[in-house]
Amino acid sequence: MKKLTAVLLVLCMAFGLFATGCQKENENVTVKVEDESYYSQYKDKGYEINVYNWGEYISTGADDTMDVIGEFEKLSGIKVNYTNFATNEELYAKLRTGAVSYDVIIPSDYMIGRMAKEGMLEPLNLENIPNYKFIDPQFTSKSYDPDNTYSVPYTWGTVGIIYNKTMVDEADVDTWDILWNEKYAGNILMFSNSRDAFGIALMKLGYNVNTEDEGEIKLAAEELKKQKPVIQAYVMDEIFDKMESGEAAVAPYYAGDAITMIAEAPDLAFSVPKEGTNLFIDAMCIPKGAKNKELAEVFINFMCETEVAKANIETIGYSTPQVKALEALDEDLRNNPIAYPPEDVIQNPQVFENLSDATNKLYDKLWTEILASSGH
Repeated sequence: MKKLTAVLLVLCMAFGLFATGCQKENENVTVKVEDESYYSQYKDKGYEINVYNWGEYISTGADDTMDVIGEFEKLSGIKVNYTNFATNEELYAKLRTGAVSYDVIIPSDYMIGRMAKEGMLEPLNLENIPNYKFIDPQFTSKSYDPDNTYSVPYTWGTVGIIYNKTMVDEADVDTWDILWNEKYAGNILMFSNSRDAFGIALMKLGYNVNTEDEGEIKLAAEELKKQKPVIQAYVMDEIFDKMESGEAAVAPYYAGDAITMIAEAPDLAFSVPKEGTNLFIDAMCIPKGAKNKELAEVFINFMCETEVAKANIETIGYSTPQVKALEALDEDLRNNPIAYPPEDVIQNPQVFENLSDATNKLYDKLWTEILASSGH
């Protein structure tokens, strides 16, 4: 999730395109919002909120991007304590312990479903989030939150294969099998979270990623054990340095991150395997018992402001569900087939759903065994 804005600026200069989406951000100009008074009513009251988000998943002000947190603090007077997590499972474990109190979290679809089922989320008051009107309906009312009770979509994307064209035979990258190919042993990276890893193994075997069949899940676990001897490392954000520097040849990862890695290292490319892909939605939620629910809703509304959503997407490379932000994006990014793939590329994508308690426990048990195994 490195920065795309600097790359876009170079492209704009090269082609003489100086539309709004390509102008350098003036750090002295406050972001334009739908209703400034909505935010200013909280000024000078000493309010604070705690926000827990994925690493490198917001525009920070680096490389002439918008400082989203800074703009929110200037506009509202609400101080944001901002920290990161690496996986949905890490987020879930932290919340289950109750050791830290958060006001806004940004988990993925299946984890939202799990936390909602376990009573870990607060129902949202959408009257406090008027910018919800800008969210494309195709990303709402999903199985993990059918009545839009707990979540506001932040980004969406697909999972595919990121690979180095100088190190990999491109004929191999149309299938998940490449991640088991001994030809690339020692140069293959793999997800370090169980749901994504099992999802890939299940798609490779032709099974549904939401299967509750114990036999199919155990077969997927066996595939992951077979894969282990060819794996260089299990990674999340570490993938950026490894792929951009040529330390690894191939890895599964999220499309948004693939865009930013390709911008940094042109030898990289992205492919959606023929067996299928996982289409995911990350969304903003409020944990049960949050101390500042109304302020959390104010922050969520700010993240749905058109200029803010646009800045975030230009920075992190993912796909936006905010329709006005999508319209405002630079044409090259808006038409990027990795971020917004044509239907023939993502025919019948699979969306992760919350699994039963028994299946989640089975995943945990088998994943522990996989990590401890020597492979075979």
